[in-house]
Amino acid sequence: MEAKREIIFDKLVYSCVFEKHRGNEEFIPEHFLGFQLSGETHAFHADGSTIIPENTIVLVRKNQLIRTIKYPAKSGKYQFLSITLDKETLQQYALENKIAIDKKYAGKQKLFFEPDDFLQNYFSSLAPYINKTKEATPRLADLKIREAIELLLQSNPDFKQILFDFSEPFKMNLEEFMNQNYMFNVSVSSFAKLTGRSLSGFKRDFTKTFDKTPKKWLLAKRLDEAYYLIKHKKQKPADFYLDLGFENLAHFYASFKEKFGLTTSQI
Repeated sequence: MEAKREIIFDKLVYSCVFEKHRGNEEFIPEHFLGFQLSGETHAFHADGSTIIPENTIVLVRKNQLIRTIKYPAKSGKYQFLSITLDKETLQQYALENKIAIDKKYAGKQKLFFEPDDFLQNYFSSLAPYINKTKEATPRLADLKIREAIELLLQSNPDFKQILFDFSEPFKMNLEEFMNQNYMFNVSVSSFAKLTGRSLSGFKRDFTKTFDKTPKKWLLAKRLDEAYYLIKHKKQKPADFYLDLGFENLAHFYASFKEKFGLTTSQI
């Protein structure tokens, strides 16, 4: 059965699968709070990987790239519920509650934790919307998002340094960032935003740093890594081509032959 991804109301998304499912790369533009109802999510990001087990809540920070693999539980079902904590709502909440921060969050980049009774009951309260036994009006949807913010701050007051940091992304070290994230198959404009640059600024800085256009550098970098995996790790292209950002095997094989003058079986 195919993966099911359903928008319950404006900022609440329910995902359900019945067999192992590899998701596409995703650019996370807003913070979101998620709950692993059943099964397990393996998330891959620039800092490595994170396993989100069943009955775990995760607070994912905005402006990052993530790839996921979804594993159903022994019962045969994977379920994940996420609610977006968008900038507009957070700014309004901060204004109404006179919240200001004077420092950035110093904890780990990826956050996941066992839910307390309040957060557990919060996600349980969303079940009627998932099951379509209750419909959320815009006002009620807004209240549920605000409730999520309240409960997060109650569980850890330091989360305010994440949620209410409205500063624009500063210019990141381009060489360091791209070497950590080249395997994500996303648009150049997404890479630009993540590094704190306009698209034109990103392309200009990229050419200065790497002496190549982003498209040519990304292809060469991915092919070099593929060569290493084949020759030194004895891996097969079918096992890793998606993880290196290639969309299909035919494109990978053709690009590999063009760059190295050899087929993968000749390495």
